[in-house]
Amino acid sequence: MTRQPVSLREEMSMPDPQFPVKLHHTRFSGQGVTLFPPHWHRHFELLRFVTGEARIECNSKPCHVRAGDIVAINSNDLHHGVCLSEDLRYEVLIVDLELLQSRSLDAAQTKYLAPVAHNQILFRNHIAADEALHETVTALARELQDRPYGYELSVKSLLYRLFAQLLRGYVATWLTESQSRQRLRNLERFAPVFGHIEAHYADTISIETLAGLAGLSRYHFSRLFKELTGRTVSDYITRTRLLEADHLLRNSDLSITEIALATGFGDLSYFSRAYKRYNHAAPSDIRRRS
Repeated sequence: MTRQPVSLREEMSMPDPQFPVKLHHTRFSGQGVTLFPPHWHRHFELLRFVTGEARIECNSKPCHVRAGDIVAINSNDLHHGVCLSEDLRYEVLIVDLELLQSRSLDAAQTKYLAPVAHNQILFRNHIAADEALHETVTALARELQDRPYGYELSVKSLLYRLFAQLLRGYVATWLTESQSRQRLRNLERFAPVFGHIEAHYADTISIETLAGLAGLSRYHFSRLFKELTGRTVSDYITRTRLLEADHLLRNSDLSITEIALATGFGDLSYFSRAYKRYNHAAPSDIRRRS
């Protein structure tokens, strides 16, 4: 019943490659349900929550979101979500920023769009109670759903407005070009590390092994790992094990003890405490619901 490990980088497909923007509606039910496993991609993503509550982690910084909140996910943000309510609904807007860039350089592209696309401008992830931003997203959703004549022009104009609003109120970090390149290099350098953890989460994993995969000393590896993910190595491994345990609780007939052992937890009581701490529900509660 164990899932095959996958790369944390998600290759995003678009319904229309000539107009790379899409919107879809998502619904989940049940506390502790994984909305999406840890992953990253080069596209900009925006989540708007309609009902319920969830925990969204961006670069391992958690935020508790409720109906009415918006989460902006920058290109290359490592993100993960967990449902915290019995009825959670949210919209997902995904944009390839190349859609907004022109062939000839202008002030808008040079000063704003290129730095956003290249991760030099990073937006705050959690946004609450912004009525103007909600109006823009609502208008975008209507255009993308109904697709009236000329909707492409309207969508592009609304996306420009959306990014103007984000730039005016929600810039969290300005990175130099060098810092942005280094951030992406680190993500790519650590891809074998994340892949090894995904494939061997049930085994004993040493920091020395992971550091070797990244070609770094133990000290520099631990420092960069924490900088990149916001977690220590042991905490990240525990989180990976808990994600797999959550999958098995919902999709297998294994007992809770068997699941704890299969996912690398030698101690059932520690597994139960860790699971409840991360997912706000006991393993037995999840098994009953499933």
